[in-house]
Amino acid sequence: MIPRALTIAGSDSGGGAGIQADLKTFTILGVYGMSAITSVTVQNTLGVYGVVDMPPEVVYNQIKVVVEDIGVDACKTGMLSNEGIIRAVAKAIKDFDLKNYVLDPVMVAKSGDTLLEATAKKALIAELIPLSLVITPNIPEAQELCGYEIKSLEDMERACKDIYALGASSVVLKGGHREDKEVVDVFFDGKSFEYLVGKYVKTKNTHGTGCTFSSAITSYLAKGFDLKESVRKAKEYIQSAIEHSLPLGKGHGPLNHMHPFYTFKT
Repeated sequence: MIPRALTIAGSDSGGGAGIQADLKTFTILGVYGMSAITSVTVQNTLGVYGVVDMPPEVVYNQIKVVVEDIGVDACKTGMLSNEGIIRAVAKAIKDFDLKNYVLDPVMVAKSGDTLLEATAKKALIAELIPLSLVITPNIPEAQELCGYEIKSLEDMERACKDIYALGASSVVLKGGHREDKEVVDVFFDGKSFEYLVGKYVKTKNTHGTGCTFSSAITSYLAKGFDLKESVRKAKEYIQSAIEHSLPLGKGHGPLNHMHPFYTFKT
């Protein structure tokens, strides 16, 4: 049977992030993708110009019908903008015993626009982090969760431990905001650290990086890889997607999700 993955996230009208990025990644990596849309954003490479949230019961029921009919081997969450949606998603994960749950704590868009209401952060920490197999914050998101500045590799390790203490089964703290010759992501499973190293690519076309990385992890989990191997393979995929990113739009352009099959001259 083909592996099945569900993304629970917002729609990006520009196609670079959110549901659109997730479904592209699932498809390219050989997984059947399904979606539960949490919000519709009015968005392009320059910014977010509007957000319409789905009613929590609609989000819950989208998850319910695909689980009951098609089945889910792995799932991920992205943009969950308010407390009601977060609680509905947490209830669905528990009600339908969803496994291999990847939590991408989407708080701020690449453009700097806020995507998570302030009142929702406590609900995300209390309701969703304890259900996750892995949480994948970037440095600004980890700073929001931990309440202190993260500059060094030692700071990243400390943050991983503190986020793990919130109830996560494991943490991947992404280091792309530390502009260096190498990008070091830190994986922590409560016992040991693993460092995922990639070349820093100087490009403004990084819209959808977090969505794509978390959906790649979800894809490999759905295909039966263990967590560490899923994270390693997702790192390889995202590295190449950034290296072959697409100069589209006037702002932060998208990654090239199709790079295993198509690359384009810039």
